[in-house]
Amino acid sequence: MTSLLRILRFTRALAPLYTAIIVCSVLTAVAGLAVPFLIGHATDTVAAAVGGDTATGSAVRTVVLIAAAVLLAELAVTVISNVGGWFGDVMSNRMRTILSVRYYDKLLHLPQRWFDGEITGTIVARLNRSITEITNFTKMMSNSFASMLITTAAVLAISAYYAWPLTVLLLIVFPVYVWLTSLTSVKWQRLEGEKNEQVDIASGRFAEVVGQIRVVKSFVRERGELEDFSRRFRSTDATTRAQSTHWHRMDVIRRAFLNLIFFGIYVIIFVRTVQGGFSLGEMVLLIQLMSMAKAPVESMSWVIDSAQRAIAGSKDYFRVMETPVDPRTAAVMAARPEDARDAGHADGTAGELPEGSDGGTSTALTIAPVAGAPVVAFRNVSFAYEDGEDVLHGIDFQVERGEKIALVGESGGGKSTIVNLLLGLYEPRAGSIEVVGRPSADLPLDQLRARIGVVFQDASLFSGTIRENIAYGRPEASEEEVVEAARRANADTFIRRFDGGYEQVIGERGLKLSGGQRQRIAVARAILKDAPVLVLDEATSALDTKAEIQVQKGLEQLMAGRTSLIIAHRLSTIAGVDRIITLRDGNIDEIGSPAELAASGGIYAQLLALQSSGDSRRLARFDITG
Repeated sequence: MTSLLRILRFTRALAPLYTAIIVCSVLTAVAGLAVPFLIGHATDTVAAAVGGDTATGSAVRTVVLIAAAVLLAELAVTVISNVGGWFGDVMSNRMRTILSVRYYDKLLHLPQRWFDGEITGTIVARLNRSITEITNFTKMMSNSFASMLITTAAVLAISAYYAWPLTVLLLIVFPVYVWLTSLTSVKWQRLEGEKNEQVDIASGRFAEVVGQIRVVKSFVRERGELEDFSRRFRSTDATTRAQSTHWHRMDVIRRAFLNLIFFGIYVIIFVRTVQGGFSLGEMVLLIQLMSMAKAPVESMSWVIDSAQRAIAGSKDYFRVMETPVDPRTAAVMAARPEDARDAGHADGTAGELPEGSDGGTSTALTIAPVAGAPVVAFRNVSFAYEDGEDVLHGIDFQVERGEKIALVGESGGGKSTIVNLLLGLYEPRAGSIEVVGRPSADLPLDQLRARIGVVFQDASLFSGTIRENIAYGRPEASEEEVVEAARRANADTFIRRFDGGYEQVIGERGLKLSGGQRQRIAVARAILKDAPVLVLDEATSALDTKAEIQVQKGLEQLMAGRTSLIIAHRLSTIAGVDRIITLRDGNIDEIGSPAELAASGGIYAQLLALQSSGDSRRLARFDITG
């Protein structure tokens, strides 16, 4: 229940809706409670008329008026309960929006290390399942059970007025019934967790397979993937059987106890009526009130079942929400949407803007470079993924303004890791990284990354239009700026051949484009970002010679006047750099100009020799081609 209370605190912006739902529940309960009293009064009036104590005409007028009052009360219940239901529906959807936006907001600011251990599809499945279970429970509570609880409290008070033993029995049945139900909670939640784990893994794999369906088909893995998917879902059958057996065994005990208590309640009512303690109308009144009290008790199993699912879902939700983020994301998170900003912390306390922040967009360009400092500097940096061995050892180099530096080395030598560290995706284990003379660890990540343009080996485009992908880093860019960036990236010509031109939808990950076209779009995206530091992470490695030439023209436009760090795949792409840094087993082997390293006998000289000899097998060790 603590988890559900956390959800209420976490969504405190919905307080007006919660209040409206409670008010409607109270009014619905009051109108509903009026009906037993009216019917009880009608019963006494009819009995008096039948017994000759009341004139028939008078009795008829009275019962007609009572019937009209019952109609009004039931119409009131109908209207008010539906108004409350409307508020409940709006509240449920609004809660889904808030929880979803905050979950997404959290994911966007979690460190890269967290994603390294997760499957994308599992993250999505967890979001859908957790939030669906939470919102379904709150919707059910608001639309029906809240008014039933209020009605039950009123029944306890009324029954105490007529016969205190009835209240005593009701006060016994509620806590005992809930206690018996809670005995199943620990085992039920454990089994539910096991089911959720298998479903999340299967759903994650499902999303992964759909996203890479060409690979699945080309390796004829449809049957294997289906068998694995089926196995995980079938494993939940046995868990569900054990879970259901346990739950329904306890339900038999609960309901038997409930039946026994209400046997005692009905005996008291009938005996007291026979003895003259209650009139016929009071007997009817009390029987209806007891039925009203019994309804929420009988539905308790269903309510608690929904509550347990919601609790399990909320635990998964808060497990993600409580994951620490890099403190340097503060400025980014301050500029998030209202739904995400309303509750910046998992405990429901408000997220506040950092001192000096206006909550707007990135302020990266306000960074004042330190006079005379290099644009990028690695100072004796060492790094390890997780708790393994270091993959970088004492990396120490600097890049001056406007300089073009190439990183060359064996596959797995640490080239891409250096880029990841520069972008702040990971933190070095030792040493420091400086950008424009300032320690990157002291810079908010949005400011750091806004100064760096990246073209990856994988273009990583999004579904949507070509224009949206080019303007991804600057959504506010004008049409002229987008076209100019595409022209400089040597992409404008092929874009205009599409029927939709710049509004052409390119499909998931840009699958409707060729590799060279995707890469030129990525180059145009980096050109439009116009960052002072450029990183090319094997930007032409996956292209054929013709596509490489086209993309290389765009890259030359992009590198003009910029400080550039290039991870080389083809030696032809680094012939014009100022310096080359060669890496061997995570260590810097040599630093020098292409001419100097060509004569040194080191890695670069070896690569040139291998290229001249055409030894493609040995070149492959370095991810290098001629």
